Amino acid sequence: MSHAVYQFYLALTFVGLIVLLLGLVTGSITNRLYVSETLVAFALGVLVGPLGLHIFDLGIWGPRNVLLENAARITLAIALMGSALRLPAAYPMQTKRDLGIMLGPLMVLMWLSTSAIIWLVLRLVVWQTLLIGAILTPTDPVVAGSVVTGDLARRVIPSRIRNIISATSGANDGLGYPLVRLPIIMLAKPAGAALLFWAWHTIFYEVLLAVLLGAALGALSGHLVNWSRRHETGTPASYAALALALSLGVVGMVRLMGSDSILAVFVAGLAFRRVSERTTHHPEEWVQDAVSRLLTLPIFVLLGMVIPWHAWTALGWRAALLSVAVLLLRQLPSVLLLRKMIASLVGLPDALFLGWFGPIGISAVFYAALAVRETGMNDVWTISSLLIAASVVVFGITATPLTRLYGHYRSANENPRREQERRTA
Repeated sequence: MSHAVYQFYLALTFVGLIVLLLGLVTGSITNRLYVSETLVAFALGVLVGPLGLHIFDLGIWGPRNVLLENAARITLAIALMGSALRLPAAYPMQTKRDLGIMLGPLMVLMWLSTSAIIWLVLRLVVWQTLLIGAILTPTDPVVAGSVVTGDLARRVIPSRIRNIISATSGANDGLGYPLVRLPIIMLAKPAGAALLFWAWHTIFYEVLLAVLLGAALGALSGHLVNWSRRHETGTPASYAALALALSLGVVGMVRLMGSDSILAVFVAGLAFRRVSERTTHHPEEWVQDAVSRLLTLPIFVLLGMVIPWHAWTALGWRAALLSVAVLLLRQLPSVLLLRKMIASLVGLPDALFLGWFGPIGISAVFYAALAVRETGMNDVWTISSLLIAASVVVFGITATPLTRLYGHYRSANENPRREQERRTA
């Protein structure tokens, strides 16, 4: 057996054991240790990678950036389909104003504020700064999913908050693509030609076409499932597997066409959710959550294996300053600024909770790897991976305690209000 094959099966064994063990102790990790399983997976990746025991080295399987880009693309496809299927069928239309604000002004403010912080701390070239800011703008559906799913989330977080986190973390991953592509094109072409190419090729072909294709494939799949259920030609297992097949089929087909496969998957999930006749047990969500769990943990292990620690240390004190400033100022101030316009937020605690839980994660890994492949700028990966890792650690530690704190606040303030309403009724 060659060394590469041996490493492959060793990796399969390790990943399988991680998923098995974390699946058995997730409740204890979350409720007692107050850390997320994504943080544990990331730490294990550091442990077994070149910085730790050096059991694995991704370089033996090919260029690390290419492996990360494609692994992150598949992970995002599964996670985005899960985000879409968790939403009520009519949710996008019922909350189109809120989503418009979250995906329009808020995303632009996040992009500009993140870029400004990076420029002030590191003084990079403007378009390189805007590229890294765009990479870090989308909120991650994988990390955010751990906040909005599970017994604790259903108990203490109202559905309006869970739904807007799921919807925006799904949609802004795809909408982050044109933001990332603009600086890449501007760095490669003269300004006039770059803007024309970006408007025609990126916006029209890679984004709008992806939306139309994703919507068509999702709606067609939903109608086929309805027909199959009415005529009893399928089984519950086949219906459950269809959501996974749709995720992989859409990302493969749209990617082969050269369009934005990330956005297409989310739109396909929304269309499928709207068209398909729902059953009591929602098997599509079950298999989607299970497969998402299987793929999410390994991608964080891979991230832990490839962190450029020596490049981070070369940044010195600026690495710590940049991490703190971006995590505090990237989303929270913008949400507070716009909160009066977002109907889903009924008070300051809602705005603080939503503003804080906008983690950077696998979507940023995907865009950073893509940007390095397109531009050859290794600094992009150094800075992006630093902030991704900081986000994984900080949100992995704060997710459970702050969710509980938010729940205690809501309980303490809403119960007396309900009692007062009952007495005056």
